[in-house]
This record gives sequence, C-alpha cells and structure tokens, in this order.
Amino acid sequence: MKKLLLVLFVMGIVAPMQSQIIKTEELSEVVVYATNYKYLNSIDTKEEASIPVEMLRRKVAAFDVKSSEYYQDDYDVYNINFYIPEGKILAAYDKDGKIIRTAERFKNINLPNSVKTAVLDRFPGWTITKDTYVTHYYDKKGVTKKYKLKLENGDKVLRVKVDEKGEFL
Repeated sequence: MKKLLLVLFVMGIVAPMQSQIIKTEELSEVVVYATNYKYLNSIDTKEEASIPVEMLRRKVAAFDVKSSEYYQDDYDVYNINFYIPEGKILAAYDKDGKIIRTAERFKNINLPNSVKTAVLDRFPGWTITKDTYVTHYYDKKGVTKKYKLKLENGDKVLRVKVDEKGEFL
C-alpha cells in the first residue's frame, strides 16, 4: 500500500513537470502602419467622447481599403459607410488608405460636460430630450463639431445649437 501511494505521488509530480516543457518558436515580423493617426488626433478632444462614438471612430481609422473586396487601382477615392445603432460615419479614403474626409452623425449620445454645463447655465429648469452630434473632418481644413439639442420645459420646446466648447451658435 505504501509503495502504491509512493508511485502515485511520484507520477503526480512528474506528469505536470513533463507537460511544462518550454517550446520556443520564432514569429514572423509584424509591421504596423499608423495611416490615420492624423484623423484620430484631430477628432479627439480633451473631453472623452461617448463610448459608441469612440469605438466607431477607431474602426474607421483602422479600416484597410487595400484589403477590401471593393479595392481597385483605378479609383482615387473610396466612400465607405460605417453604421451602429447610435449613428453613422461616412468616410472618404484615398487609394493609399488615408482618410480624406468624414461626415459623422450620432443621436442621443452622452454629451460632454462643457455642453451640459452651458445649457444648464443658460436654460435653468430645461431638460435636454434629444441631441444630435454632427462632426465634419477634412484632412486639409480640420474638424467642425456641433451639437443640435432639443430642450423642453413643460409644454415649451426650444431647439439650440452648441459647439464642443459649450458656446451657442
């Protein structure tokens, strides 16, 4: 009985040790291209964007036109639409995969604190019932961001436009 327990004990120690043999394997080289870093840097602000907006923007920046099934050397511009339930982005890429321009539209997202504070200060007692976030990015011109808000106070309705800094347009 002692010998049987000793044999089982030794096998219990040796078996896991043999399964942990380290195998080294050389991996192929990975090359990462930051083609659309300019888009992400210019579209991002100091304030955090809503999570769905940020996730879709990252997909737009990471999209590889050259590996797309629609890619042909003949075309100079590729217009690609990206959709999620909260909104959409229309992105125009050149033949190298660089983003030339985007048109973004999102509805009922989490607003930045600067916009919330500006509305609260100017319209106390009003509530934001609907919002639309519209952004246009141009490679040469830069970015324009606008929030279209629907405010309600009882049976009164007011529509206002605000930029990302909280300034009314």
